[in-house]
Amino acid sequence: MIRTLTPTEAEQAVDWAAAEGWNPGLVDLDCFLAQDPGLFLGAFQGDALVSVISATRYDPDFGFIGFYIARPEARGQGHGIAIWRAAMRQLSGRLIGLDGVVAQQPNYRKSGFQLAWNNIRFGGEAPVLPAPRVHIVPAVSLPFAALESLDRQVFPAERPDFLRAWLGAPGHIALALVRDGAATGFGVIRPARSGHKIGPLVAPDEAAAEALLAALLERTGPGEIFWDVPEPHAAAVALATRLGLKPVFETARMYTGAAPPVAMDRLFGITTFELG
Repeated sequence: MIRTLTPTEAEQAVDWAAAEGWNPGLVDLDCFLAQDPGLFLGAFQGDALVSVISATRYDPDFGFIGFYIARPEARGQGHGIAIWRAAMRQLSGRLIGLDGVVAQQPNYRKSGFQLAWNNIRFGGEAPVLPAPRVHIVPAVSLPFAALESLDRQVFPAERPDFLRAWLGAPGHIALALVRDGAATGFGVIRPARSGHKIGPLVAPDEAAAEALLAALLERTGPGEIFWDVPEPHAAAVALATRLGLKPVFETARMYTGAAPPVAMDRLFGITTFELG
């Protein structure tokens, strides 16, 4: 049987993701459900949950797949492909994106996905950076429409409910860069099962991205950080490398059609591999 998971059942999906080494944020689930309360699907064998997937509906034209996991003891029994087909049905009629394990690209191609680019997760000890000499303020102090506009530049769909939840979630630190009275970039850092994760990070240039990073890290202090960077954005990769972070994981961003246009030169950090 395949059905929509309750919020309590969806907590198992997040725990499974942690067991796979994906290091979810501590309060990611509430933010994900704010976007789409029915995004998590589960396959059951009797009363036991054996496979999960998320199929997030952003709008009638765009959706995103994540959390595709089967319990090790239940693999090879058809549960995974059954729940995959259910997710594709839930997103039928939409352009669909995902961040998949690079080695699984051939399987995703069988379902019509095409490679758009790779993302690199950088990790390591948080660097100590000079205090930024630019005007940085709490993101929530600015009109929400300004932040929504920045997010829309780097994401294929509007997602106000998710963005509001993400900016204001407990433990999340969200800061914005202001130039000439207008917001020109913003970033979020959040506590994860291990260390902190950065995302999104939206900035007009490398110097602005570094300033936002410095301000975010100043508020969290020393410790391990993880930052998901689109590989085609050379300045973002160069910044992560210059700050001493190392690649620890990689995903393939794929779509069921042509990659939707985003301002790649402003996208210094992916929000989350699970929801894009």
